[in-house]
Amino acid sequence: MLLIKGGEVILPETCEFVDILIKDDKVIGISEAFQATADMQVIDASGFIVAPGLVDIHVHFRQPGFEYKEDIISGAAAAAAGGVTTCCCMPNTLPVIDGKDIVEDVAKTCISAPVNVMIIGAVTIGQLGLELTDFAALKKAGAVALSDDGLPVINGEIMRKALQTGELNDITIISHCEEEEPMVIRDIGLSDETNVKIHIAHVSTRGAVDAIRKAKMAGTKVSAETCPHYFSLTESACKEKGALAKMNPPLGKDRDVEAIIRGLKDGTIDAIATDHAPHSNEEKELPFEEAPNGIIGLETSLAVTLTNLYHTGELSIRKIINLMSKNPANLLGIEAGQLKTGGTADIVIFDPDEEWTVDPAEFKSKARNTPFGGMKLRGKVKYTISRGKIVYKHQEF
Repeated sequence: MLLIKGGEVILPETCEFVDILIKDDKVIGISEAFQATADMQVIDASGFIVAPGLVDIHVHFRQPGFEYKEDIISGAAAAAAGGVTTCCCMPNTLPVIDGKDIVEDVAKTCISAPVNVMIIGAVTIGQLGLELTDFAALKKAGAVALSDDGLPVINGEIMRKALQTGELNDITIISHCEEEEPMVIRDIGLSDETNVKIHIAHVSTRGAVDAIRKAKMAGTKVSAETCPHYFSLTESACKEKGALAKMNPPLGKDRDVEAIIRGLKDGTIDAIATDHAPHSNEEKELPFEEAPNGIIGLETSLAVTLTNLYHTGELSIRKIINLMSKNPANLLGIEAGQLKTGGTADIVIFDPDEEWTVDPAEFKSKARNTPFGGMKLRGKVKYTISRGKIVYKHQEF
């Protein structure tokens, strides 16, 4: 058994100084004071926050086909180091994850990962935007959502059909908008017309935030996520960091950062995800225009968020944890994101105040393409527990 003592625990409705008792993969008790016994491993969490493990519904682990950038095991190790206990992989691999057999094959590797790795299937065959995949078969094989991430569905009628078919199969469609604001407006319109929910990925602009806010107020079934880089960096980072700050959607202006923070505060944006997108050093060292889009973020997401939202007084720790754990889990119907008796023991223990300097050479990820290298952040993961097992422990412990 594992006993976590003395921490401030983020529970579904409150924050309390309580102990957590774990047996096998379950939380079997939450109480003000458990007495440690000889058969227990004890973690002293005094001075730390004890929270449900983070749930990242937008990552790229590059398997199959691009394992030189990242694979499921290395990506999951990076997740563990960042306090993420559940992550959902996008389907833009080689081959594309667009069929039952591919989902089942990838799932075999996921079983060996140190954290929960789930699969998002493609909306269209080959992500070509022409013909829908077999939604029922993908869901039965284990896909938790569908997206043509990296290649948005350009044809509005195909997207309309995808929403309707997703509704019939009770699986969420994630809209990946490249030309962000026009596609956000289009997909909100389709959601409103069909009365079917849609989730908007990696929101980055003031216009998109305003459109989503207006749609929610009108009752449209739309949800949205943003990423830590969109509320912590602006386009000026590209001058300093070059292709390490190149992504799609691109970094915005100060007004976009301000709008995203406001959207997180007022509930317009439901979740924070990383869009963890590994690339090799050689790829990112190409001239800016030739280098691929994307940055990694699993090992910095909590600290970047705490630094820019908690330590600036914008959001409470409880609100941040909801945005990074409970809310994303609820959006895709995943059993995760809450600490409760009888629930799975997926937990992150962190010091919200500890300052550290990002050193990409220490990352568990295969990739190093981060714009945060050399930056000082506040908030350090101390332990990550997945399914009752300690899968990450900071070296000082």
